[in-house]
Amino acid sequence: MDFNVEMIPNYRIAYVRQVGPYGPANVQAMQKLKQWAGERNSLTRSAILFGIPQDNPLTTPPDNCRYDACIVLPETEPIDQAVCEGKFAGATYAVCKIKHTTEEVQKAWAEIFPALQSGGYRIADKPIVERYTGDLLDTEFCEICVPLSDSRDRQES
Repeated sequence: MDFNVEMIPNYRIAYVRQVGPYGPANVQAMQKLKQWAGERNSLTRSAILFGIPQDNPLTTPPDNCRYDACIVLPETEPIDQAVCEGKFAGATYAVCKIKHTTEEVQKAWAEIFPALQSGGYRIADKPIVERYTGDLLDTEFCEICVPLSDSRDRQES
C-alpha cells in the first residue's frame, strides 16, 4: 500500500453532523454540507473537505456514532445556523489516495494498518479521516488520512 506522510495543519471548519449508524446517512450529511458551501461559493477547486467518523463503531453503539462532514473556511468567512463551526486539530497523517468505492475503501482499511505497522509507524488516538481536495471533488477518489503518533516503534541501528 502506497502512502505519504504529511503534516495537515489546523483549520477552521464548518460541519454538518450526522448521528447514527455509519453508512448512507453520511453521504446525505456531505451532500447537505456541499449544498450549503455551494450556495456561498465556497465549493471551489481550492476547497478542502473532510469526512470524520468521530466514534469507533466497535466500542460505541451504532445509534450514538457521530460523523462530521466538514469544509475548511477562512477565519473571516461568516457561518450561519445551517451548519456548526469547529476546529480541525492538525497532526501528522499517513495519506493514501484511493478510488472512493466500497471495494477500494474496504481494501484500504485491510491494507493500511499492516503497512503502517511494518513501516514502524504508530497510530495516534484521533479519528481517521477522509479528505477531498481539488480534483478529488469531481472524481471518484478520496484520501484516507490516518493520524500518526510522534514516535515510531522501530529503533534506528
